[in-house]
Amino acid sequence: MKRWYIDKGPDSDVVVSTRVRLARNFEEYPFPSRCSREQQREIIRKTVEALTGDDAEFRRGFTVIDFKNMDLNERLVYVEKRLVSKELAASDQEVGLILSNDEQISIMINEEDHLRIQCLAAGMQLEKASEICNYIDNLLSQKIDFAFDDTFGFLTSCPTNIGTAIRASLMLHLPALTMTGHINALLENCGKLGLSVRGLYGENTEARGCLYQLSNQITLGKSEQDIVMSMKTIAYQVTEQERLLRREMMQRNGLQMEDKIMRSYGILKYARTLSSEEAMERLSDVRFGIFAGLITNLDETDVNEMMLRIQAGSLQKFAGRSLRSDEMEAVRASYIRNHIAKKDKRFD
Repeated sequence: MKRWYIDKGPDSDVVVSTRVRLARNFEEYPFPSRCSREQQREIIRKTVEALTGDDAEFRRGFTVIDFKNMDLNERLVYVEKRLVSKELAASDQEVGLILSNDEQISIMINEEDHLRIQCLAAGMQLEKASEICNYIDNLLSQKIDFAFDDTFGFLTSCPTNIGTAIRASLMLHLPALTMTGHINALLENCGKLGLSVRGLYGENTEARGCLYQLSNQITLGKSEQDIVMSMKTIAYQVTEQERLLRREMMQRNGLQMEDKIMRSYGILKYARTLSSEEAMERLSDVRFGIFAGLITNLDETDVNEMMLRIQAGSLQKFAGRSLRSDEMEAVRASYIRNHIAKKDKRFD
């Protein structure tokens, strides 16, 4: 399977990606914030052994990543790919990551909880991502005793995660809801339904490029299946509302929308410097334009990949060195120009 940011999935005109995450803790150790470094190292070792075991073929599908000697910029790349949290990337404790070679499965070790098992997929694939997470959870639970209470369910460092300890989230591209101002009503209504809507990288981050994360807040008192199905139902309602607004905008203000989209495309194709904010805004317009049938030499995977690669960590990795802010704007514009030029040649 391709990585989520270069793959196409169901309903990808609105749903960019799916992520399902399970929080688990070892029964015999205190929560990570109270663990000694030796205990943290033991947790990493036991998790690796429990997952890989004696199956050589299965083991070859994963890489164990040690953050201890990794520079901050390289850590940031993992955050931008949504493989680890900002908290784990910034930690100076004994933390680790088990990552599948296709970057679909990642297991954060010693973040807020001992384990954060997550699966990423392109488009709307909540059930599939949940099944994969549960498969990994079952493998680990054969050799690890997880902290569990018959009344409360899985025990977690933060009380809001106890119960199923599942977080199901969707990254949504909502330009029409944003431009019309209807996004405010959506935020309010989702809150009433026990869902949260956050920015690109989760809590306390901005919704750049009209990208929002929709996720469940309630983990106690509902089954995993109920949480996933509730999320899916609400997400489909949001998706249909976004699609309806897009059609209305194109019907009522077709010329103005076409001008906005094609101006953004022209800026991306020829600009020599681009701030992160402007690049994300222009790429959002282009993504809108692809599904409106106005831009045919690019598809959504091109935009998804560009949105990722122009972030600070990924951009500096691409350049092979640390960049000043002015250099970053030039490299960002150059990367986008080159990406579009390659697609133009293929299209021609």
